[in-house]
Amino acid sequence: MIPHELKGSEAAKAICSSLQETVANLRNKNVIPTLAIVRVGSREDDMAYEQAAIKRFNNNSGRVLQVTLKENCTQEELEKVIMNINRTREVHGVLVMRPLPKHLNESRIKGMLNLRKDVDCMTYLGQAGLFMGEKGVFTPCTPQAVIELIDYFGIDVSGKKVTIVGRSQVVGKPLAIMLMNKNATVTVCHTKTADLRAECKNADIIVACAGKARMIDDTYVSKDQIIIDVGINMADGVLCGDVDYDKVAPIVSAITPVPGGVGALTTSVLFKHTVLSADRS
Repeated sequence: MIPHELKGSEAAKAICSSLQETVANLRNKNVIPTLAIVRVGSREDDMAYEQAAIKRFNNNSGRVLQVTLKENCTQEELEKVIMNINRTREVHGVLVMRPLPKHLNESRIKGMLNLRKDVDCMTYLGQAGLFMGEKGVFTPCTPQAVIELIDYFGIDVSGKKVTIVGRSQVVGKPLAIMLMNKNATVTVCHTKTADLRAECKNADIIVACAGKARMIDDTYVSKDQIIIDVGINMADGVLCGDVDYDKVAPIVSAITPVPGGVGALTTSVLFKHTVLSADRS
């Protein structure tokens, strides 16, 4: 039976536990799964995610290499960092914190990052592989966290109507492809969608990833729905999702909390991808 509150921490523990044998075998070969995090500037959300990743890796016998550049760094400086990481055999995964400052050319970075180390599906080759259903590429960590949560709680999406609210390159679009690969019937909504409430009410599952605090309230949902909230926002000094949890939770059959839902899973997925990359190398 699917629980009412879908806690990501439970699934996160399961992911890390499933990797223990692989990590032990790697360490017996003097290989430590290592992620390089490249951060330009000091945005609070980037730094918070970086610290969460470091904690996840440290607690599971992995390692994070922090590479920090100044907000006003040059394109040449950033590209030099990426090329050095590409050549460093001890680094198995790379996470470039995005969005980059506007004066930097993100497209060039997407074109030059080593595909084998692209553990968050940033490169054009990785995105093409995702679209084509190639098994060898790493999926983006946040959409994959949604998939891991669905699988862990035994939520069958085959033939179900899934409405995704948000069409970003990082979450909404790749998640739509990943859910279609699991035979879901997917509707992707956005700011130009006519009658968004009706689209949400008619869904079996709603995935909220619009980046707008508490936008999905009780007028968007129906009984027996499953709500997956990907949003992380600050509203009135409180961390909250894109779903108004207090209004929606009493109506629907299952819902992810914020914090403690999808967000709790993303660093575990990042660790999983880095371990798999290390094992392949």
